[in-house]
Amino acid sequence: MLLIPAIDLKDGHCVRLKQGDMAQATTFGEDPSLMARNWVAKGARRLHLVDLNGAFAGQPKNENAIRKILTEVGSEVDVQLGGGIRDLDTIERYLDAGLRYVIIGTAAVKNPGFLQDACNAFGGHIIVGLDAKDGKVATDGWSKLTHHDVVDMGKRFQDFGVESIIYTDIGRDGMLTGINIEATVRLAQALTIPVIASGGLSNLADIEALCAVEDHGVEGVICGRAIYSGDLDFAAAQERADALNG
Repeated sequence: MLLIPAIDLKDGHCVRLKQGDMAQATTFGEDPSLMARNWVAKGARRLHLVDLNGAFAGQPKNENAIRKILTEVGSEVDVQLGGGIRDLDTIERYLDAGLRYVIIGTAAVKNPGFLQDACNAFGGHIIVGLDAKDGKVATDGWSKLTHHDVVDMGKRFQDFGVESIIYTDIGRDGMLTGINIEATVRLAQALTIPVIASGGLSNLADIEALCAVEDHGVEGVICGRAIYSGDLDFAAAQERADALNG
């Protein structure tokens, strides 16, 4: 079970949001590359970056901070990035800079042809981020709820050749209310590619619950507010996960 620390970037700083609301941002670090080093030192094997400004603008906005992180730890751990990635040139630029995975979210839902082109051009490097509420996919920084069923959409993107899917329950993100295990497993069981859980991770019990369903196809979990607030000790949690599924 991969525990994947999230580094959310806003105006070059490391922040956390509540339910994707840019107005409810808490700054946890002025230098994201130092934050990246901190999580790697504590045992992280992958990092999850989000260009928050980019997600809302539809184009990269924190590229300098991202490049600093890749320079700092990119040779040691896999790094994945989402937020504002809308064209193949941007994907190529980031992969050339040392990024391992590019996460396509809103663009995958709105422009499936772009996702298919990305999978064809950069096979093995494309992850889809599916954000959902009550089983329906949300787009545009969670501001718009579609009528698309998350399982149906996951199956479609799987056929395109995506590497994995990050499933976020947007009703729980940043709220420390616990992972939506049931919905995550439902998606994972419907697919043959791995699913990464996201949204609401709050304590060690969530980690243990996820480890119990790893065999269903749940590969990892994004760790956000809980590891910044101290509600979850990241190093201890990764050790526990390794012990359970060693």
